[in-house]
Amino acid sequence: MAYCATLTAREALAGRLPTSYQYRLPTEAEWEYCCRAGTTTEYWAGNALTCTDANFCAVPNPTGCCVGRTTDVGTYAANAWGLHDTHGNVWEWCLDAWDLSANYPSYAVSDPYVNSGFNRISRGGSWTDTDYYCRSAYRRGTDPRGRGNGLGFRIVLAPILVP
Repeated sequence: MAYCATLTAREALAGRLPTSYQYRLPTEAEWEYCCRAGTTTEYWAGNALTCTDANFCAVPNPTGCCVGRTTDVGTYAANAWGLHDTHGNVWEWCLDAWDLSANYPSYAVSDPYVNSGFNRISRGGSWTDTDYYCRSAYRRGTDPRGRGNGLGFRIVLAPILVP
């Protein structure tokens, strides 16, 4: 969050930031929308994740998927919208707080941003996880004090959210 605030201030001062925009973490809904890249399958590449699609650890590991570490962005193919590593490599922080539910509401919502609660949402799975945790729809709550080599972030240039 501090990085995003610093980048927003620097780009605004330089006149390179559109009015009412900021650099920030994506909301959970924004993250999933971009991860899916127009698909409705479990992964942007289809209903199965392969060792050539993402950095994850298949269990059992007959094909050698477990690289055993994070990999450089771009090591694996991008989705249809040009985004790399939306499955595996590192869990990615989202702006939303964890609402303690496993799934979105069963009724239609538009970008259901949640801003109350202690734990934060992380999405995408990591290099230590099986494909199940790397699915486009998988979500989990993470202690915001958490650190580790399987946790990271991506930022978006997006409209300022007014919670």
